Amino acid sequence: MLKFILSGCCLILLCVIADGQGIVPTNEKAYTDSLEHVLSVTQSDSIKARTYYLLSDYWRLKDTVRGKQYLAMAKSSGAKNEFNKALYYYFKGQVYFNFNTDMAAAAFMEASKQLAAFNTNEARKFRSGAYFNYAQMQQGKKGYSFSIDVILNKAIPLMERAGDDEKLGHQYSQLGILFMYNGQFDKAAIYMNKAIVLLQAKYPKSTTLLLAYIGAAANYFYMEKNSEGKSMLDKAKQMLAPYPESINYPYYYNSEALYYTGISAFDKALKSLDMGIALAKKFKQPPMLQMLVFRKYNVFYEMKDYKKAKQFLEDLIKEGLITKDLRNRKTIYDQLAKTDAQLGLMAEAYKWSTAYSSLSDSMSNSKFREDMNALEIKFRNAENQKEITALENDKKQSALAAKNNRLASWLLLALSLFILAVAISAVIYFRNTKKIATQKLKDMEQEQRLTVSKAMIEGEEKERERIARDLHDGLGGMLAGVKINLSSWATNHNAPTPDVELYQIVGQIDRSVHELRMIARNMMPQNLMTLGLEAALKDLCESIITEDIHISFQAIDIDRNIPFPIQIAIYRIVQELLANALKHANAKNMVIQCSQDKNVLFITVEDDGIGFDIDSIKTKAGLGLNNIENRVKYLNGKLEINSTLNEGTSVNIELNIDEQA
Repeated sequence: MLKFILSGCCLILLCVIADGQGIVPTNEKAYTDSLEHVLSVTQSDSIKARTYYLLSDYWRLKDTVRGKQYLAMAKSSGAKNEFNKALYYYFKGQVYFNFNTDMAAAAFMEASKQLAAFNTNEARKFRSGAYFNYAQMQQGKKGYSFSIDVILNKAIPLMERAGDDEKLGHQYSQLGILFMYNGQFDKAAIYMNKAIVLLQAKYPKSTTLLLAYIGAAANYFYMEKNSEGKSMLDKAKQMLAPYPESINYPYYYNSEALYYTGISAFDKALKSLDMGIALAKKFKQPPMLQMLVFRKYNVFYEMKDYKKAKQFLEDLIKEGLITKDLRNRKTIYDQLAKTDAQLGLMAEAYKWSTAYSSLSDSMSNSKFREDMNALEIKFRNAENQKEITALENDKKQSALAAKNNRLASWLLLALSLFILAVAISAVIYFRNTKKIATQKLKDMEQEQRLTVSKAMIEGEEKERERIARDLHDGLGGMLAGVKINLSSWATNHNAPTPDVELYQIVGQIDRSVHELRMIARNMMPQNLMTLGLEAALKDLCESIITEDIHISFQAIDIDRNIPFPIQIAIYRIVQELLANALKHANAKNMVIQCSQDKNVLFITVEDDGIGFDIDSIKTKAGLGLNNIENRVKYLNGKLEINSTLNEGTSVNIELNIDEQA
């Protein structure tokens, strides 16, 4: 059963522990206090940028929104320093490490390219970390052989040149976990022990050594060397004891549960897992949480409580994090088949067994095809050699006949090739012509839709402006005149006692004028036309803030010369997003960030509301979302919405604000 646990969970262990260079110190409070102190005393933008990067790297593991905020502040502070600008891509990859592998991989690769321009040990250290993390991000696509190759031949040599033994020890430890995941326990033990010896000598109190102990303990448990594994586990526990709030506790409880399962102490294993699950939820560690749930399945299976065990597997499939990896999915299918068989659900067991076999075939067929291709190449070479030998023998036997035959063959071959080339050219020409025509038609349809959308949006804004002007200058002026006339009449007719009803009417007119002007400003904000986009967005946020609703607005490098129609579209997008968060999400806290990089403007809106099911909006998108999508298309932009029930919503928008948009 321990081998089964390995194949089902080591990948997640690798992801949550092997977080590149981003290792959280055990004494977290002292660490963050020291960074905040640096910010309070330094005047250097470069030092501020580096400090913001470290704070971003710390908070991304606990609060993604806060991690992104510090990353944005680091980018702004380090804009004048080329090295800090290169570091931005490394720490961007760190922020997206656990929930967007494609974005993280691209950021790490960009970091390695830009850092190559700096011939310093610090640059080599971060470049090594970028390669190391890039290798992990590519495991799902390119396999473990690729990851191990990148770590051994790029990451580790760079770290050795950089001279950072602590980071080098961490990379040795995580390389060991990679080998452990592939069942090579002896080789894994070599690298893990190498890491522990190095770290014990130079960094005996480091978090890096703590994680190395936890990884080594798991490897010993898989090797059924419980005493050696327990020794590693005890050392890790001793290091964690002074820091009860450390985010590394869930990793420890995972290995502790593995130990108790191996010695059949199931009650203790479940207790460890429950503590780990509670902390993983508290610290917002989804990968770690799913691995602990998987461990819990294993314990109930060993206890022969197959009904509960099956429920944990079904929850893992529903959540979908572990099953993104092909090997993990294969393992879970296999265990579902075995669990259903134990429950007597043979039809269900057959279904999962078939799914398992299908994945096994797909994984083995890839290697089979590679072997067959190699054999095919060898076969063709052998056949070609036979034909050459035969031709040479024929040439010796009858030189003249062979020459004539070859000449006729070449002529026939040339004619055949010519005819074949003409036929292929005709087919290619026809297909390309058809493809071009189809693409032109699609482009025309897209351009027509975009033109209609632009016309509708521009017409809507013009109509808003006209109505706002008519309300403000026309009806507003008339109501103001009525108020003045009534007030003047009351003044000229000095009554013994004030006419209460008259003053009530004057008050109602006054409130009507105020409400009318508020409507006019909402339809076409005056400060957008006079003060620009940044001021208008700030006023919009401040107008919504109450005692119960808090909004944090950040604007970074927004150009005041953005064409006015584009400013209107951006304003409407943010206005609609805020309205949705307040009306549908019941949000209490929101973060709005607008930043500009040349002709591209980025909008991020995050809230702590009730969230929603992303799939539901595909079929039930309301008018508000349609308005946002139309304006994003109007600016040739991209829209990304991430939301989870009861965990809030994050909207990321990228807009092209070029005048040609």
